[in-house]
Amino acid sequence: MNKHNLKRALISVSNKTNIIEFSKFLISEKIEIISTGGTAQILKNNNIKYTKIDEFTGFPEILDGRVKTLNPKVHAGILYKRNNEEHIKTINKLDLQSIDLVVVNLYPFEETITKENFTFDEAIENIDIGGPTLIRAAAKNFKDVIIIVNPEDYSFFINEIKEKGYITDTLKFNFAKKAFSYTAYYDAVIANYFTSLSDEKFPCLLTLPAKLLQPLRYGENPHQQAALYKKSFMSCHKSKSEVKQLHGKELSFNNIVDIDGAIELAKEFTHENFCAIIKHTNPCGAAIGENLLDAFNKALEGDPQSAFGGIVCFNNVVDITLAKELNKIFFEVIIAESFTIDALNLLKEKKNLRLIEYPVKNRNNASLMEIKDTIGGFLIQDKDNLTINVDNIDIPTIKKPTEAELQALYFAWKIVKHVKSNAIVITNNDTLIGVGAGQMSRIDSTKIAINKARLPLNGAVLASDAFFPFRDCVDEAAKHGITAIIQPGGSIRDKEVIDAANEHNIAMVLTHIRHFKH
Repeated sequence: MNKHNLKRALISVSNKTNIIEFSKFLISEKIEIISTGGTAQILKNNNIKYTKIDEFTGFPEILDGRVKTLNPKVHAGILYKRNNEEHIKTINKLDLQSIDLVVVNLYPFEETITKENFTFDEAIENIDIGGPTLIRAAAKNFKDVIIIVNPEDYSFFINEIKEKGYITDTLKFNFAKKAFSYTAYYDAVIANYFTSLSDEKFPCLLTLPAKLLQPLRYGENPHQQAALYKKSFMSCHKSKSEVKQLHGKELSFNNIVDIDGAIELAKEFTHENFCAIIKHTNPCGAAIGENLLDAFNKALEGDPQSAFGGIVCFNNVVDITLAKELNKIFFEVIIAESFTIDALNLLKEKKNLRLIEYPVKNRNNASLMEIKDTIGGFLIQDKDNLTINVDNIDIPTIKKPTEAELQALYFAWKIVKHVKSNAIVITNNDTLIGVGAGQMSRIDSTKIAINKARLPLNGAVLASDAFFPFRDCVDEAAKHGITAIIQPGGSIRDKEVIDAANEHNIAMVLTHIRHFKH
């Protein structure tokens, strides 16, 4: 008898990667194989000895394969405790055989529902029943039974047998832990798919399937560990919005947060050539231009000092001319719809510069939900994807904005939505001039936005992400020549604020939409 004391394995895999090599190793270790369906056929085609599941159970596969491993001979062989005398007596009395190794992975449900034009019936038939039952049974009895769900783990099993002659308790436990995570993820994807077919946005029991994409070097700070997970199946359509890194060192936690902020801002501008420069999640530069180079130069002009070490995002193709200008400044990350070959080769000369390709202009890629971890659990909300409706705005002031001012106000409104509250931004019709972000009072944000401005304020416009609680922000704006303001309205002092605008001959637009960003 081999030292590992493994007599029998049950193999039933949807993902058949490396299963031939692994099965041959089991045979070399004198481990019998029981197999089912397509897996059995592959073993047969490769002259690997096995026992069909119906021969083992004495019961045929039925209902188009829906029932094949759901049998007491299978589950008793997996679940009995090898050190429990009563369990052993029962096994011997019923003439049952042990199953010591279970190698199972599941029907490709997630892959099915992300295909184009799949049917509901196809989805249903790809819900595995016997597989999860086998996996959970083996994982529950992990002290006596080994469960493997991932082909990548075959090598760990083989190496441990070769090096030690048996499987350690630590590896058994790790395999079981992975198995329970695997079935939980699988069921979560199914639950989310069924929820997506109803009108229920916030189900009583929420499942959040996610796959590890990569560990990160650290979190917001070096003493914090972090990792990046991909939210899986948040809709029933295949995602075409994944970030593609073309060059540079690994993305950090803060890079990813900033990239997300940059892309969300750039998505506001689908028809213009737009550039955003982000620093610590807030835009320090943003502009529309005749081309991307023009947009970049304008965005940079707004605050070149803060741009140093920031993240730049473009909603179109970066060419060689633009790349030469970008190369003159230190940026952490450059994001674009794509890069020309010449531009990419030039930018790659900077070893650590991260180059990201992403379909920025595709608003359909916008996430529908936001999730935030708190001490009480998870906060979940709709993404703030609401855009201004020009038919619902009010202009309560005596002075009405000119067409040019109105376009500048709409531009400013798109920007302020992506600035941490309390948020104030000052712009002209196509360029961000000053930003006041994340202050405890709105007047402080206003003063900071004014003080940050490097371009002329006379004739500029101002946007506020929420209403003005007092008239002080309007008075401050008037001192510096700002001629129009856009804000949600809704303060108990709206009249006082509007009166202040009238006194200073400032046009004011009320959107009735608030854009707090915490």
